[in-house]
Amino acid sequence: MSILSNRASSQSLSNALQIKTCLLQGFSSFNQLKHVHARLLRLGLDQDNYLLNLFLRRGFDFGKNTCYPRLVFNQTNQPNIYLWNTMIQGLVSADRFDDAVELYCSMRREGFLPNSFTFPFVLKACARLCDLQLGLRTHTLVVKSGFEYDVFVKTSLLSLYAKSGYLEHAHKMFDEIPERNVVSWTVMVSGYISAGRFGEAISMFRRSIETGLRPDGFNLVRVLSACTQSGDLSSAEWIDQYIMENGLGRNLFVATSLVDMYAKCGNMEKARRIFDGMPEKDVVSWSTMIQGYVLNGLAREGVDLFLQMLAEEIKPDCYALVGMFSACARLGALELGDWASNLIDRNEILSIPFLGTALIDMYAKCGNIVKAWEVFKEMKDKDLVVWNAAISGLAINGHVEAVFGLFGHMQKSAIQPNGNTFIGLLSGCAHAGLVDDGRSYLNGMSSFFSLTPSIEHYGCMVDLLARAGLLAEAHKLIESMPMKANAIVWGALLGGCRLHRDTQLAEYVLKQLIELEPWSSGNYVLLSNIYSASQKWSEAANTRSRMNELGIKKIRGCSWVEVDGVVHKFLVGDKTHPLSEEIYAKLDELDKELKAAGYVPTTDFMLFDIEEEEKEHFLRCHSEKLAIAFVLISTTSKDSIRVVKNLRVCGDCHEFIKLVSKITGREIIVRDNNRFHRFIDGLCSCKNYW
Repeated sequence: MSILSNRASSQSLSNALQIKTCLLQGFSSFNQLKHVHARLLRLGLDQDNYLLNLFLRRGFDFGKNTCYPRLVFNQTNQPNIYLWNTMIQGLVSADRFDDAVELYCSMRREGFLPNSFTFPFVLKACARLCDLQLGLRTHTLVVKSGFEYDVFVKTSLLSLYAKSGYLEHAHKMFDEIPERNVVSWTVMVSGYISAGRFGEAISMFRRSIETGLRPDGFNLVRVLSACTQSGDLSSAEWIDQYIMENGLGRNLFVATSLVDMYAKCGNMEKARRIFDGMPEKDVVSWSTMIQGYVLNGLAREGVDLFLQMLAEEIKPDCYALVGMFSACARLGALELGDWASNLIDRNEILSIPFLGTALIDMYAKCGNIVKAWEVFKEMKDKDLVVWNAAISGLAINGHVEAVFGLFGHMQKSAIQPNGNTFIGLLSGCAHAGLVDDGRSYLNGMSSFFSLTPSIEHYGCMVDLLARAGLLAEAHKLIESMPMKANAIVWGALLGGCRLHRDTQLAEYVLKQLIELEPWSSGNYVLLSNIYSASQKWSEAANTRSRMNELGIKKIRGCSWVEVDGVVHKFLVGDKTHPLSEEIYAKLDELDKELKAAGYVPTTDFMLFDIEEEEKEHFLRCHSEKLAIAFVLISTTSKDSIRVVKNLRVCGDCHEFIKLVSKITGREIIVRDNNRFHRFIDGLCSCKNYW
């Protein structure tokens, strides 16, 4: 009998060892796991806590389906603390935080006391659930149990308080940790970033470096993001230097974050240096650089880089295309943008709201509102941003009735408007001079939609009133605004003063503008124009002299046109274009035809009291006239002419283009820095109101 008993015992031990070996090796499939469980049941080892612990650990290796491990655990008669810990850890690792907390509470009800392996996972679950109350109770139990100096428990408490926004408590925990590791430093840096306290996050990161800690790529990316959001370029440059000195720039994600940081801080030279020095570049790196160029007003460079990316056989992603569409929108490069839209499947464009929005915006800003409308109609998922893009596109192209109709349709579709929606509506009203409608929309924001008007909305309304000649009302609105007016708001009023030649109010407005933007040439130029229009030549000259004394340069007029996919740039008085002789010859030809049609150059907005003939010469060289002449000699009579200008179209050019559209029979679309003008058969869509 003794021999048989020994043999049984030996066989049982052998079975247990075999199962242990199998469990330690792991499984390639879930079915294998179930076979081992069946073997445990058959051999009567299903209540062996040691083997069950190994089994449960393997049970959590198969994704986030935790049902099977929980079923096995629930059939255990007398689970020990190790089994409880394994279950809690497994549930937390599977992101089943509610289940982990529930199991922890069951463990406490069963009379088990947590240990140093229990607390970190329970605290992590509390942090992820933002359950600060349970976290505080657990902290109390940590102290009572004597684990408050355990480095892992302390770090978990630190994470709980940091993620819950209690950064002072987190910092106290941090200071009490005897040996801080990369996790504790990362938690503090991330906590400050999440709370928007970027300066403290950067300071904490510097301290970690000074202690000799070598940050990983995740930390570097996070802290570079903090530098970007805070605009702390000096700290960013210090981090850049640290990265280069320690050979961390080879990390693709870190290098891309550096490019993004410099681009968003406006230093494209350094962004390009980092980009060019990257040993490998993925599509994210290219997209970041392209969007950086566009963000900083370097649209042409963005287009060139996009084309270089294609030449290197890098397939553009959605973000690269958004950058390309934005660049084309700035340049008015309709053909190029249309071509770029064919680089990606049409269904993908129509299925991704932010990509479709960029395409709508590009078509609208290039003056092709028909195509913009087609994209909008075909979009499969129209979120609020898509609706706003369509409303804004219609508004800047002067289709105000369509704007109002679309807004009504948007409300019927149960899409709640936001502030950007009303900026589009008010802009449409401003372009069309619909003062009563503008007042109604501004008042309706708060009364019907519970939206608080921002400074942008007040700026639109001031622009509307000022254009309509209601300068006193516009000024009164500025004075009654709940926030201090910025340069854009005062600039809108100043534009109205120029339009209606109110030099007295303009002088007052200019003082406000100079205080806000003392180095902006536009303020001085506009006042000089107002004086010139009123034939106050000495005052105009004095204004110009003051600009010269301060070293302020007037922004040169510049226009862009696209012909056969190539964007051509013209400056005022430009003679650098290869076809300059032909362009000026075409202008001479147009001048004769226009004068025969009764055109007389409008010279009352020139800066100086000079001879009429010389004024006419300067007007003749405006960049938009050169651009139009170039397109006339380069394209067929059926093609529309699209011009983008960096400044406001002057009154003389406006009259000139109206007549050119009539005598040539060409549609001419001009987008200046304020609005669109569509000239057809001698008439403009702005109805001479801009």
